[in-house]
Amino acid sequence: MEKENLNIPLSKVYIDEEMKKAVLEALESGWYILGERVREFERRFAEFCGVKHAVAVSSGTAAIFLTLLAYDIKRGDEVLVPSFSFIATASPVLFLQAKPIFVDIDPRTYTIDPRKIKKKISERTRAIIPVHLYGHPADMDPIMEVAEENGLIVVEDACQAHGAEYKGQRIGGIGHAACFSFYPSKCMTVCGDGGMVTTNDEEIAKRIRMLRNHGRTKKYVHEMIGYNLRFNEIQAAIGIKQLEKLPSFIERRRKIAEIYNRHLEGVVTTPVEEEWARHVYYVYVIRTKERDNLQKYLKSKGISTGIHYPVPIHKQPAILRSLGTQPALENTERCASEVLSLPMFPELSQNEVEYICDHIHRFFR
Repeated sequence: MEKENLNIPLSKVYIDEEMKKAVLEALESGWYILGERVREFERRFAEFCGVKHAVAVSSGTAAIFLTLLAYDIKRGDEVLVPSFSFIATASPVLFLQAKPIFVDIDPRTYTIDPRKIKKKISERTRAIIPVHLYGHPADMDPIMEVAEENGLIVVEDACQAHGAEYKGQRIGGIGHAACFSFYPSKCMTVCGDGGMVTTNDEEIAKRIRMLRNHGRTKKYVHEMIGYNLRFNEIQAAIGIKQLEKLPSFIERRRKIAEIYNRHLEGVVTTPVEEEWARHVYYVYVIRTKERDNLQKYLKSKGISTGIHYPVPIHKQPAILRSLGTQPALENTERCASEVLSLPMFPELSQNEVEYICDHIHRFFR
């Protein structure tokens, strides 16, 4: 006899009484923008990532934009980016009237393929933005080697990789700077939009702090034309509490991934974890040529799924209008047609994971 359908969301934000209390305290403090809680959140996040500086900003997109701006990326410059990512990896490049140059991925990890970077470098190339997609780090050593040989800046898009590790080092301080997002579905959140830039470069951190706040060094003194991309005290209060719990969140995500792997290996293509990586499973992504039919079937059983990402950036209408037709990227385009994200969040129960896996087995039978 078949079990009654469960109703399982793709993701779910963890909220507890400590977080609610922290929000109330921030509300009652009377200080709401760039105050003591923001500074404390920045200090703790820098410490967590093992870097000297962390600068909180309004979103992950703002983090990438302000970092490129701080490094003086401008009109005519080229920035190498993977196309298999959310559009916000590339759109800040266009905000600065520079040009994103799209690089194919390694289909095992879904991250930028270091072997394909060299062929894309020109005399106008200024930076590389590797994306630690789905929570698995990009292979950073060969990327940093190519960057050093060619005098390029490396800005890590770590928006999906809080707490991920590359060769035993936490993501955030391997490139020249790294950018994080605290969007609600991420491994840790501030219950809304929010972002962070981490770096060991004091001058870059100083520039980003000015740029996020109208270019000012003190009240009504503006050294540069900046933006209003600030962070607030209420979200910092949540972020501090979420950061405290992040290690336990990651352990639970990894445990859920183990259960998925055990049940689904050989049925669909399951995620890899390279020997030099520690995956944090922002999303748990499988691959199958039957993706669309499987998604419909799972929906009928109360199981929410997602596709990260069905249309690669180099195929997006806005990109085609801005840059014209882009060269084909074989691995990127194949993966985009096959990937499916299954439910993944710390409170997902073993029973729910097994229910999902059971229905995937039934679909293929």
